[in-house]
Amino acid sequence: MLANELGRRGVDVVLVDLKASTAVNPQANATQARSMEHFRRLGFSEEIRALGLPEDYPTDIAYFTRFSTYEIARVELPSARDAKVAVRNTNGSFSAAEPPHRVSQKFVEGVLAKHAKSLATVSVNFNWALTDFTDTGHDVEARLVNTVTGETRTIRALYLFGADGPRSLVRRQLGFDYIGEGSADRDFMGGRMLAMYIHAPQFYEFCPHPRSWMYWTFNGERRALMAAVDGTGEFAFHTQLRNGENVQEIDDKTCLQYFEQAMGISIPLTILSRDSWLAGRTLVADRFHSGRVFLGGDAVHLFTPTGGMGYNTAIEDAVNIGWKFAAVVKGIAPPSLLDSYEAERRPVAQRNTMHARRFADSVGLYRPSPAIEDDTSAGIAARRRAGAYLSAHARAEFNIPGFTFGGRYDGSPIIVSDGTPAPPDSPTAYVPTGNPGGRAPHVWLKDGRSLFDLFGFEWTLLRLGGKPTDPTPYVQAAAKLGVELKVVDCNDEEAFDLYEADLALIRPDQVVAWRNSSRKSVSAEEVLGRVTGRQAVQQ
Repeated sequence: MLANELGRRGVDVVLVDLKASTAVNPQANATQARSMEHFRRLGFSEEIRALGLPEDYPTDIAYFTRFSTYEIARVELPSARDAKVAVRNTNGSFSAAEPPHRVSQKFVEGVLAKHAKSLATVSVNFNWALTDFTDTGHDVEARLVNTVTGETRTIRALYLFGADGPRSLVRRQLGFDYIGEGSADRDFMGGRMLAMYIHAPQFYEFCPHPRSWMYWTFNGERRALMAAVDGTGEFAFHTQLRNGENVQEIDDKTCLQYFEQAMGISIPLTILSRDSWLAGRTLVADRFHSGRVFLGGDAVHLFTPTGGMGYNTAIEDAVNIGWKFAAVVKGIAPPSLLDSYEAERRPVAQRNTMHARRFADSVGLYRPSPAIEDDTSAGIAARRRAGAYLSAHARAEFNIPGFTFGGRYDGSPIIVSDGTPAPPDSPTAYVPTGNPGGRAPHVWLKDGRSLFDLFGFEWTLLRLGGKPTDPTPYVQAAAKLGVELKVVDCNDEEAFDLYEADLALIRPDQVVAWRNSSRKSVSAEEVLGRVTGRQAVQQ
């Protein structure tokens, strides 16, 4: 994602990845609406939306005792086709240029890599690993090795960005520590997890329930979750290992037994791959950068993947640092602009990991009655109670406009606050507001266009209402600093009400940097100087 952000801005990028290709296993499965809006901004949201589940496949979340027996609860959610239609008629908290999409990370990575490779200034190199680096103060010297041939190379670059995962060499060499919980004691999502990527096309014949995107099991023998990958027979299956179940001693036969315990019967399937991972982590690094070296993604924040928050938080890391790197490399902004990356993204990472932890506690600590599988009145009552609880949980975990749109950069050195209070923060509630520091409020215009499609790729000065302020001082100030600024007129009543101003300055990442609130008068030169990191504005 970062290579795309930089390449689109003409910045030279060398990307190295020790793997042979993009992901072949499913990994993350939920692309939130905010990430899809960024893919739209880059021009390939439709390409990603065409991948994954068939367009008419429901994205329900369903809970079972076992996949072949009792269904306990179900939250019905639209197919990709229906969501695409519905988003154009959605207002308020859910107003977005794009709906979310249930698509495995392996498909998303393929699209990102293809577009990155097509950019003239981007060099994508698989089978290469970073072994060491030196920040000289003037540049970064990186030492690389080819993992196939053993060839070594040394390259110099102005900056290094480590997106090298939870075992990050870059983080360890910098001496940064994770802070938070490294594990949690839960019945599920709180220990060593076994992940299997399976091909089981006959699953739908043996599961006597409507199709779902995500399947969960609750029984005394095997807790599990399984996500549909392609809607025809590929699934990502996860189960927590219990005491005495050692991942080093597990073979394919044992894996099949675990799946059968969740399924309730034996069905034909092929294990395409398997691995293990640790659930229950709520960790954020104490630093996100040092000198010319920066970090993002799992290298600085580790989630239990409830809500799909880790992958989507990583996407926003790349978006945030991308336009800033480009501005500094091109001389539009001073290097001090990059200090705002940690100031903005670390608090969001802390917020998001805590949201994920609460959802993991909600589902992982819940233990239904031992009678839940019984064909008795006690069993019926147990399933009814579990169904009520899990329905409420699912509506909370999978109805998260606050997480999706509500991350804010209040207190950032490059946000010009107008002194108005930010709305309350909750993962399940989002209040669209033009208050500087948050995502620009979205509206569908009367002609059917998304307001976001009018924004420039770099900076946008949004003129709202019937008699907006003259933009000339801001255009001149931007030109003086070399800032690419697009002026957009929007005489839409809903937009004017949401932004509560007749001028709003929108950053390249679609965050409101400033608005001309009546509470505070700031000159155009001060505004542009502040948002590019050139000068401070008295708050």
